[in-house]
Amino acid sequence: MTDTTTRELLAEAAARAADYLSALPERPAGPLPGAVERLTEALDGPLPAGPGSAEAILDFLDEHGSPATVASAGGRYFGFVTGGALPATVAAQVLAAAWDQNAFSFVSSPAAAAFEATALRWLKQALGLPMQAEGALCTGATMANFTCLAAARNKVLADAGWDADRDGLFGAPPVTVIVGEEAHATLYKVLSLLGLGRERVLRVPADGEGRLRAEGLPAVKGPAILCLQAGNVNSGAFDPAAEAIAWARESNTWVHVDGAFGLWALASKEQESLAEGFREADSWATDAHKWLNVPYDCGLALVRDPAALARAMSISGAYLMTSAHRDAMHYTPESSRRARAVEVWAALKALGRAGLAEMIERHCRQARRMAEGLAAGGAEILNDVVLNQVVAAFGDDDRTRRVLAAVQDAGTCWCGGTTWKGRAAMRISVSSWATTDDDVERSIAAILDAHRSC
Repeated sequence: MTDTTTRELLAEAAARAADYLSALPERPAGPLPGAVERLTEALDGPLPAGPGSAEAILDFLDEHGSPATVASAGGRYFGFVTGGALPATVAAQVLAAAWDQNAFSFVSSPAAAAFEATALRWLKQALGLPMQAEGALCTGATMANFTCLAAARNKVLADAGWDADRDGLFGAPPVTVIVGEEAHATLYKVLSLLGLGRERVLRVPADGEGRLRAEGLPAVKGPAILCLQAGNVNSGAFDPAAEAIAWARESNTWVHVDGAFGLWALASKEQESLAEGFREADSWATDAHKWLNVPYDCGLALVRDPAALARAMSISGAYLMTSAHRDAMHYTPESSRRARAVEVWAALKALGRAGLAEMIERHCRQARRMAEGLAAGGAEILNDVVLNQVVAAFGDDDRTRRVLAAVQDAGTCWCGGTTWKGRAAMRISVSSWATTDDDVERSIAAILDAHRSC
């Protein structure tokens, strides 16, 4: 392609993207009617025999792909704790895609390395976490948990005289892993990947909001890791960090925090008290693509002891040119990796400390309003709305599922389903920068319309 045609193509892509975003306030929150079927049918063909034009490819993507998307970048999408992407981060991602940097080291991309160092520093400042902590930007909270728990596994075994990095786990002292019974499903996946097992964990009973009961923590001996949750995936509740961490310190147990969205409460003075005890942990995992509202995918792992993270993640090779600067490949599970830090930096630059706090506080207020409005219309709110999560039921399980399906089909807003304390429920997560108070009121009305019609 010539420079002229490349410019025209990118300008056309930007125009189509802008049109897509501009239409979000009025389009359904789910795919447009029939769009998924049309896309599936259009894709049902063999590999092309020859090249295709970039212009035709862009046209296909927009004409067939855009209508089949969920409007997760809009203000009335309340599924899966999905944050919309701030405009500054979308623009940053576009430019960073054009740079096409491999952000594995300073040598491979000095620009990406510089943005990453600043982004990690600003993230620690925003959350009030230890400045000496080392970090990694990875695909999401699953890999962030993996990164932190790999460091934890190796460190607690090293303290017991075993070098897991050199000798693996064959013959190693057993590592006791303690979790609350409401631990997120991805944590078990991570424990399996790390060779620690899904079923070997000790599960501590939880209360009615999903919080680990600190009085149920067991006596442990030998290498041990305690996994706490900052923000239950349904209720938004927080494990009792102060009591649990005090227990852990008595037995030299590593404390890890799975805070995929709840850890962001630390950025708000109004919500900080929910999470401030977690600052005393040894490692933390969260998602930037949730409450920081950067594009997918972007997770954050932080480890208090930089050497522990480096021992678990470092890599060496004759062709891997090191430098006097920070090389991300020594702190992340990936080697080849995109420059996620550019979008994180852009989000924090756009919001600043005050803007980040205001967004979090607004979402918590909007979640409370959602719960109040639904309760006033006859819904049953099943959780204490302490953060941005609302769990609602509309009668028995069958009726609740019918209401949920009706809401999703109508398209005014999109809410997910869940099972909470043995009951079918609607799960509402308020986490997009684009959500306005009007979006909340429209969504309350739409949900109550479905409630009345079912």
